[in-house]
Amino acid sequence: MVQAAYLHIPFCHHICHYCDFNKVFFENQPVFPYLEKMREEMKNTVQAYPTNGLQTIFVGGGTPTALDEQQLDYFLQSIHMHLPLEENGEFTFEANPNELTEQKLKILKEYGVNRLSIGVQTFNDDLLKNIGRVHTKNQAFKAIDSARKVGFDNISVDLMYSLPHQTVEDFRETLETAFSLDVEHMSAYSLIIEPKTVFYNLMKKGKLHVPTHEAEATMYDVLMSEMSKHGFNQYEISNFAKAGYESKHNLTYWDNSQYYGIGAGAHSYVNGVRRANSGPLKKYMSMIEETGFPYLEENKVSKEEMMEEEIFLGLRKTEGVSKEIFKEKYGVDLSVVFAKPIQQYKEKKLLEETDSSLYLTREGRFLGNEVFQAFIGGI
Repeated sequence: MVQAAYLHIPFCHHICHYCDFNKVFFENQPVFPYLEKMREEMKNTVQAYPTNGLQTIFVGGGTPTALDEQQLDYFLQSIHMHLPLEENGEFTFEANPNELTEQKLKILKEYGVNRLSIGVQTFNDDLLKNIGRVHTKNQAFKAIDSARKVGFDNISVDLMYSLPHQTVEDFRETLETAFSLDVEHMSAYSLIIEPKTVFYNLMKKGKLHVPTHEAEATMYDVLMSEMSKHGFNQYEISNFAKAGYESKHNLTYWDNSQYYGIGAGAHSYVNGVRRANSGPLKKYMSMIEETGFPYLEENKVSKEEMMEEEIFLGLRKTEGVSKEIFKEKYGVDLSVVFAKPIQQYKEKKLLEETDSSLYLTREGRFLGNEVFQAFIGGI
């Protein structure tokens, strides 16, 4: 049964230099017609694939807080009408620091949003400018302060490292600042240069100066050590939380559980089928108009693929993959099915195995993608 929903708001007032998510400039976009079609998709999805109630809802983008108060109210009303969240469910909204007005915060709170994920990236104003962010360090402080005043007690901050011209010392300073804000959760991702981004074009021209692999590894090492020192538990490769504040929604993905994906370019996983929604707004809206659903691709996942996904998603978690749950789900022992890659990466000291689970070693977290790759296509 589906227990989670992801909703995508593709609008941005400004496009960051590194972003390759499905997004469009806010100006002159059919925002309300798009929100109306999302409402329709929510209704049709829950009718077609019923749920007993959702444990998590996550609104991402783009920039969900790019919506004005009226649009925000309409959108949250749609969620309230069609996506039943359980009483103690987690309801997360992504936000940009410079767009979190007190009025928007009050609307979010009023409709039951109880977790904010604020895209800070760095507390260095020069670096913010370099990566195309339009907020400042002080606006980030103000946003967190305003959210506290409105009553939000579960705030996550998104950070990035290995940014152009960023030093290890710069990153240490950003972490120190982040700890001083006393938030409940932090995510930290290294910069990945994706095609069709400003940074990709600069890199092709030889004009992008990013830290070395060694510096990036040092930043990740500093990240893990400092988080531990400040009482944040690393429960996933890039995610850290104070006790009890782990992101339940993101754990849905890493546990390989089912979820709805609503909106342009969103992905879903329901009843063993992975679906990708159409990305372009006009196409998304016309497909809903014509069929009620915007599915561009549908892929029935085979049992072998499910087992592979269970491993490479589960290994992202610090606790790793539970052997008992794997056996319950697939009727086989993971130690038998994946004996070869397990042995290979245990010898390299990147994997550790106990009677109950399989997980990455601390060293393995630096080379996670290499390890995950070893579990694909081998059954």
